Parts: sequence; C-alpha cells; structure tokens
Amino acid sequence: MEIFKSLGLSAEMLKVLEKKGFEAPTPIQEKCIPALLKGDRDIIAQAQTGTGKTAAFGIPILERMSEKLRNVQVLILAPTRELAIQVAEEINSLKGKRKFNVVPIYGGQSISLQLRQLRKGVDIVVGTPGRVLDHLKRGTLKIDKISYMVLDEADEMLNMGFLEEVGAILKQTPENKRTMLFSATIPDEILKIAKTYMPDYDVIKIKKAQMTVSTVDQIYFEVHKNDKFETLCRIVDIEEEFYGLVFCKTKVDVDSVAHQLQERGYDADALHGDMSQNSRERILSKFKKKTITILVATDVAARGLDVNDLTHVINYALPHDPESYVHRIGRTGRAGKTGNAVTFITPSEYRKLQVITKRTKADIKKAKLPKIQDIIKTKQLRIKTKLENIIKTSPLEKYREMSLDLLKDNSPEDILAALLQHSFQDDLDVNNYTEIEDAVVDMKGKTRLFVPRGKGDGLTTKKLIEIINEKCKISPEKIRDVLILDKFSFITLPFNEAEIVLSFFKRGKTRGKTQELVFVKAKKDKNR
Repeated sequence: MEIFKSLGLSAEMLKVLEKKGFEAPTPIQEKCIPALLKGDRDIIAQAQTGTGKTAAFGIPILERMSEKLRNVQVLILAPTRELAIQVAEEINSLKGKRKFNVVPIYGGQSISLQLRQLRKGVDIVVGTPGRVLDHLKRGTLKIDKISYMVLDEADEMLNMGFLEEVGAILKQTPENKRTMLFSATIPDEILKIAKTYMPDYDVIKIKKAQMTVSTVDQIYFEVHKNDKFETLCRIVDIEEEFYGLVFCKTKVDVDSVAHQLQERGYDADALHGDMSQNSRERILSKFKKKTITILVATDVAARGLDVNDLTHVINYALPHDPESYVHRIGRTGRAGKTGNAVTFITPSEYRKLQVITKRTKADIKKAKLPKIQDIIKTKQLRIKTKLENIIKTSPLEKYREMSLDLLKDNSPEDILAALLQHSFQDDLDVNNYTEIEDAVVDMKGKTRLFVPRGKGDGLTTKKLIEIINEKCKISPEKIRDVLILDKFSFITLPFNEAEIVLSFFKRGKTRGKTQELVFVKAKKDKNR
C-alpha cells in the first residue's frame, strides 16, 4: 500500500483499497490518480481494458466529489450494458462509507425502474450512449451541472457507431467540467472529439502488456444456456479435489448459481458487490481455509483476490473482453503449478470466443462433457477408496456387534449393498442425473453480414471484395450474394470466414477512401 499512500489518497480511501485487497497500483492508476487529484486539465489515457482503468478514474473522482450537492456530479459513458454494469459495481465498491448514489442505465433494462432511481437522486450515472440520450430527450436526466465526464472505451463507442450520440450528449454538459477519455486506441475520430470538447488535455499512454497464461490448460464446452448449471456440476464431480472460482456476469446470476450449488450439497458461496465488507471478509476467509471449495463471483468482486492452489477457474459466462479473460484464468496455474480454465459458450457466443483466442493467442481446445456413467464410475471409485481407508485406519470395535447380528441372517454382499444404497443412492442412481444435449456450433453453415456503408460512400462490389481479401486473406470465391445499396451493403460468407471478418473488422482497422468498415451479422430475413 506504500505506493498508493504516495499518490495523495485520503485515509478513508486507503482503508477501502486495503479491504478490497489492492496492494499496489497498476501503471494506469499510478499515472492517472495523481494527475486527476492534483491537476485541472482534461485527460486522454490510452490503456487496454483489464488494466485497472475504472479505479484509475473512479478513485480520484470519488476523492474530489462533494456529498452536499443534490445534482448529478459524474456521467460515465460506456459502449455496452455489460461494461456499464461492471463500472457501476466497481465504483460502488470503491466509495466506502461515502453516501454517493451510483446508477447504471442502459438499453434492455426497465425504463420505469431507471426513472424511479433517477427521481430519488443520483450522484454518478454510468450509461450507454443510446439510453443516456433517451433520458436527456425525456428530461428525466440533467447533466448541465456535472463536474466530471468520462468516456470509457471510446474506440469501442466509435466502432459501434455511437460517436454521434456521444457528441449530442457532450453538447449538453457544462464547459467547466473535467473530462477524461479512456481508449485502447486513439484514431483520428477520437482525437476530433477530444479537440472539439477537450481544448486543454494531457495524454497518458500505457504500454500494452502481452496477454498469455502458459501454465493453464484451457478448454471450452459448447452448451445451451439452460444446461450450464448441470455442466458445472459434472466438472466439479469428475475432479478428485475441485477448488475453484466460478465467474458469472451479474450479481443475480452469482446468487442463483451459488444457491443451486448449496442446494445440491456442494461447499459453495457467493461473492459480489452488494455484500457488506464483513460478509465479504467472512466468505473469503472460509474460501482460503477451504471450508468452501467453490466461490461464485463477479469480476469486480474478485478483483484483488489472492488465493493460492486453485485447481480451476470456470467462465460460467464469457467475460466482457480478452483482457478480463486473461485476468480470470491467471488466478490458477500459479507458482509453477498447472491450472485449469474452463469456459462455457452457447452457439451464439462462438465469435466472442474466437476474438478472445485471437487476441490472447491462447490455445483453447474444445472438449467433450463427461458422460453420466463417467461421473458415476468416478464416484464409485471414490467411495471404494474411502471405505478401504476407513477399514485400515478407523477403530471399528463398537460396530462389530451390530455387524455380527446382521450377518446371522444376511450375506455380507447383501449387507454391504444395502449400506451403499442407503448412503449413496442419490449419487449412484443414473436417474438422478439430467442429460445434457450437445449444443453444436454450425461450422458448415453460412452467415449473412451487414455493412453500414454503401454506394453513397463510394463502396462497390469490387472494392468490398478486395478489402476482405487483403485484410482477412479470404478468397473472393467464398464471398457470395454481394448487395451494395445506397447507404449499406450485404455479403454472405461460410461460417468460419464470417467469424474471421467479424473479429477483424469489429475494431474498424480498415482505413482509407471507403472510411472505416464495421461488419455485423445481418438481421434475419432482412434484404434476403
């Protein structure tokens, strides 16, 4: 904590960081925190997701905010609902005893719920551009008095086509606010935003770290969403000594999975941002002592968690980004030991897995789930081993008389079979297990892709095919049904090639006369 102390943080904030398990700041935190605490200039920070940037802006903002104001003081824009939730949870976990109300607002969540939260009074709003703009138009959100504006993952907002909304939102903010822009890359369009709305800024750059975890065996299972819990149980059951973290996307999912595990008799518990510090410390203590062997958690709650000898990390839900994937699985396979990382994906998530694989250069192998008979055989062997150990090591004298009485009228085989049935019927009965249907990704099918560029942007069939061929090395013969309209276009590709294109062009890497290209899956039955 010595480096944190040198950054000029309050005693209260240092106490919060210590309880969260923070030991030293990440590079982006070490540079941003003092700059935001002491200076008044705007900041552009270039850093990858997963480097601790939420704390880099969240800590100094919380330190400088006032508890006496009755208006929205901070607006944080994030490109996706997942990131908005994650950022809100992290800031909530950093505020300590400060009475700030932090609310995430995003599309897909009940608008009436958001309206109720906003009416109660909010200090920090974390939202996606579309939903924030919707509230501004309704008049249900006022940002004309904010002190701090944060654009998180600005390049992602650019790639997702949100820059127009971002500009419209920034126009409604006061000139005397402090603006912070965080982005993995700084393309010209981002710089244009900065020059328009941030006339006086400093640039902080953090060198990109290599994303590899060489001591972890990485596999994935293709499962339907409704079969994820049964899949988790099978993985735990097949292992001789499972001791691991299970990562879920939301606090609701964490509570649900932990509760189901407890009902099945597993030594499991939950960890997320809504818990009190006392509850968190109690659960972590039990986990470190192996009183519980399965800890279900969100990414935010598990930050700073330092536990040795984990056998597994389970990605019950895919993480938001490749960096988070590396952070998750890096919690196992430490100190020269081999760990296991298991990821569950539904068929629709295959492209996200490909992005993670490409960006991390990880060798994530597809695996087959253990069959019911495999689980039962494993449990039979464990029971047999346990009984043999009891025979060899435990005093059995007080049970011999009862044993002899039973042997007068019954065979030893029948007595032992009856005892096994009485004690292990639930574990060894095939009828107590649910079949898990294979969720196979269709690797042979075709995918229709949508491009938000057309004739009006100078795009032609020839240009589009040439770009895809040059950037993704895909043969023109595989690019079918090209349709170039005035404002947008469509193409059809085999599944594998479509995934490559979606992965590459998501970040708009192609630049030139045709402007940046972004490909997405076309909606069903549209222009077919």
